[in-house]
Amino acid sequence: MPRGRRATTGLAGSPAEGSAGRFYMISVVAKAYGIHPQTLRLYEREGLLKPSRTEGNTRLYSEEDLRQLEVILNLTRDLGVNLAGVEIVLNMRRKMEQMQQEVSEFVAWVRQELARAAQEGWQERLQQALVRLPPNPIARAVAREDPVAPVPPAGPAE
Repeated sequence: MPRGRRATTGLAGSPAEGSAGRFYMISVVAKAYGIHPQTLRLYEREGLLKPSRTEGNTRLYSEEDLRQLEVILNLTRDLGVNLAGVEIVLNMRRKMEQMQQEVSEFVAWVRQELARAAQEGWQERLQQALVRLPPNPIARAVAREDPVAPVPPAGPAE
């Protein structure tokens, strides 16, 4: 097995298993990934890994911690990134995931509002408006029942 790669059969010797998943002690993780336990402690000191702790202060690594460790090992071993660079990459990944979640929530809200507007008869209200405006690309998309219509590029302002 290549260094830094977990065996496909999973980790054996799990000391703790609960309803939230499996947890592994530092010695089991270090052996499975072919790294020294001090390396795992260094990653924790640098804030790259945050294993949970027992009441006796024993580190317990979750499946999510192991996925994070695999990313760290891939960056350091395969791509030659130093720990400062790893921290930057991990922070950027976290921010990208957060932004993706926010965009997904916004798109869901827009779809909900368009559906609500269609149910309330926005076309009738548009006919009764004081100022008549041509339908925008989003309204045309709803009228065609096309959830994602391309928005034409804006021309030069006159």
